[in-house]
Amino acid sequence: MKRWLLAKTDKELAKSLAEECDIDAFTALIAASRGYTDAAALEEFLSDEPNVSDYRELADVEKAASVVNEAIERDDLIAVYGDYDCDGITATALLVDYLRGRGARVIYYIPDRILEGYGMHEESVKALYDKGVNTIITVDNGIAAVKEIELANSLGMTVVVTDHHLPQEVLPNAAAVVDPHRVDCPSTFKNICGVAVAFKLVCAMEEKPAEQLLPRYADLVGIGTVGDVMPLTGDNRSIVKMCLRVLKYSKKLRKGISALLQISGVSRDAVTSEKIAFSIVPRINAAGRMGDAKRAVELLLSEDIKDALTVSDTLDRENGARQEKERKIFAEAVKIIENNGYNYQRVIVVQGENWHSGVVGIVAGKLCEFYGKPAIVLTVENDLAFGSGRSFNGFELFDAVNFASDLTVQFGGHALACGVTLKTENIDAFRHKVNDFAEKMGERAVPALELDCRLNPAALGISLAENIKALEPFGMGNPQPVFALCNVVLNRITPIANGKHLRLLFSKESSSFQCLLFGVTQDKFPFSEGDTLDLAVTLDINLFGGEENLSVFVKGIRLSDLKEEEYFKCQALYDKLKIGKTADFSPINPTRDEVGIVYKTVMQGTISAERLKQKLYPALSHFKTQVAIDALLELSLLNGVEADDVLKLSTVKNAPKTDLMNAQILRRVGENNA
Repeated sequence: MKRWLLAKTDKELAKSLAEECDIDAFTALIAASRGYTDAAALEEFLSDEPNVSDYRELADVEKAASVVNEAIERDDLIAVYGDYDCDGITATALLVDYLRGRGARVIYYIPDRILEGYGMHEESVKALYDKGVNTIITVDNGIAAVKEIELANSLGMTVVVTDHHLPQEVLPNAAAVVDPHRVDCPSTFKNICGVAVAFKLVCAMEEKPAEQLLPRYADLVGIGTVGDVMPLTGDNRSIVKMCLRVLKYSKKLRKGISALLQISGVSRDAVTSEKIAFSIVPRINAAGRMGDAKRAVELLLSEDIKDALTVSDTLDRENGARQEKERKIFAEAVKIIENNGYNYQRVIVVQGENWHSGVVGIVAGKLCEFYGKPAIVLTVENDLAFGSGRSFNGFELFDAVNFASDLTVQFGGHALACGVTLKTENIDAFRHKVNDFAEKMGERAVPALELDCRLNPAALGISLAENIKALEPFGMGNPQPVFALCNVVLNRITPIANGKHLRLLFSKESSSFQCLLFGVTQDKFPFSEGDTLDLAVTLDINLFGGEENLSVFVKGIRLSDLKEEEYFKCQALYDKLKIGKTADFSPINPTRDEVGIVYKTVMQGTISAERLKQKLYPALSHFKTQVAIDALLELSLLNGVEADDVLKLSTVKNAPKTDLMNAQILRRVGENNA
C-alpha cells in the first residue's frame, strides 16, 4: 500500500497556458500541476533547444580546469579515477575521450566492486604513483577521500575532485574540489550526476557553453543521468532530450552504444528514457556488478563495431546472471526478514553470508518497494559487512545512517540511497540505532503514489496518450503521468503470458476498458469480479499489425471505499504489536464476534489472507482481520499454507474447542497499554 497523492489542478490556469503556448489543454493541466505555472517556464520546459546552467556557477570548476590544462601542457600522466556504476563508467569514458582528443597522456582506474569497494583507496593511489601518474582526476567519487588525497599529496601528486555525492564535515585537501553540494557552491541546479559534473569540467577547460559541446557528449551524459536516477528537470531534462536526439538520429553514434542498443533489441527510432533505464543502463552496470567495469569503459570508447558487439553480448549474458542472483538473494532476504520480524521495523536491515555485493543495492530497492519501508541489505564476509540502502521521499536514509555512523567503518551516498561498511559484530546495534532514529522522526514515513489527476474512463483514447508525449522524457522528477480511475467495477480477470500477468476488464456507467497488470498472478490478486475499485494507471500507444492501440497499465489498485489514514495508523499499530512495543491497540483489536466472522468466512472455502482482508472490508478493518487470522492460526483453528508468497487459509477439521483468549496476540491487543 502507498499513500495516494492527487495533484492540485487549476483548469482555468491550464486553459490559459494552453492558449498561450499553443498546446493541448490536458497537457497544460498536467504541466501546471508539476509547477510550470507561467507560459515562459512552460515553453522552456517543452522546448527542444538545450538550456544548461553556466558551468562557471560550480565552485572550483575554473580552478580545476586550469590545473588539468596545465597538467596536459606539462605532459603529465593523468589518471581518471572513476566508479563501477553507470554514472562513474560514463564519466570515466567521457573524460578519457576528451583528454585523448587533447593529446594528453591518460589512463583510467576503476576500483573492483568486490575486492575494493567504492571510492579511492590508499593502495590504488600508491599503484597509480608507481605507474608514474602525476595528476588524478576523480569522477563520481572523491568527496569523502580525505586520507587518500592526503597520501597523494605526500607523494607529490596533484588531485582534482569532481563528484556529486554529499560532502561530509571536512572537504579533501585537493587542488580543486568540484561538487554542487559543497555548502559554498553557488550553482543554481544541484541535482546533477557525476558524469554531468565531469562534462562541466570539460566545458570549463574549453571555455565553451554546455549547449555548444552537448551534441558531442550528450549520449554519455544522458545515459549516466538516467542511470543514476537523477530528476529529469532543469539541466538534466535538456541533457536527456539531447541524448535521445543523438541516439535516434546521429550519423556518428558511438559504436559501443550502437552495440548496446542492438543487443538489447531496442531500435534507434524507438529509444526513450525508459528504454535507456531498462535496457542500456543495466548492461553497463553488469560490467561492474558481475566482473570488471573497465570492459564497459572500453566498450564506450570502442571504435570497432565487431569488438563492441562481442563485449555487449558478454554484458548481456552477465546481466542475465545478475538478474538470477538478484532473484535468489531477494528470496533469501525475504525469508530472513520475515523469520526475524524485521518487516515490522521502521527500517529494514537484513544481512546474509557472502551475498554478491554487486546486486545488494538492487535487492535493497526491491525490498523497499515490496515492504514500503527503507531497506539496507548487507553481505557478510568474515568480520566485515558491506551493503547498500534505498529509501523513498519522506525518509532520508543518509541521515539515519549518519546517526549510526559511530558503528560504521565508512558510509556515504545520497538522501535516498547509501552505501555502508561496518563490523559484523555491530550489525544488531546498527539495526537498533537506525530504527531509533526513525522512531524519533515521529509518524512512520509511507511511500506515496503521486497521481496527476482523476480521469473519466470515457476520456481514455489514443489522442490523450499522444498529447502527453509532449512532456517526455519521463523519469525521476518528471514521471510518466499517472491517472486515477475511480469507482470502476471489475468485470473480468484473465490470466495472460502463462499466468504471469493479468488482463482486467472494467466498466463505469456506459464505458468499459481493459488494463494490463504485470507481475501479478491470479492467486496473488486480492480482488474479485464485482469489486468496486480505484485504479492508478499510465497510458501508452503500441503498434500492432500496423495499427495503433491504446495500452492502459495498472500501477496501483485498491478498494474504492478504503479509508487511507485509518489504514496507515492501524498498520503502524500492528507493526508495534508484532515487535513487542506498547500502545493503545484498540483500533486493531477484534471482538469475539468479529473473530467469528473471519472464521466463518474461511469455512466457506480456502481463501488467501489478502483476499480475505479485502472481502471483509469495511465491516472489519484490514488489521482487525489480520489480528483475527493470527489468533486463529495460533490456536490451530486455521491452517495456513504459503506458496509463491501467497498465504492460503483453510479451517482445521475436528479442531478442539478453545477459549479465544488463549491466543497470546488477543491478550496483547486487549491490554491496551500505552
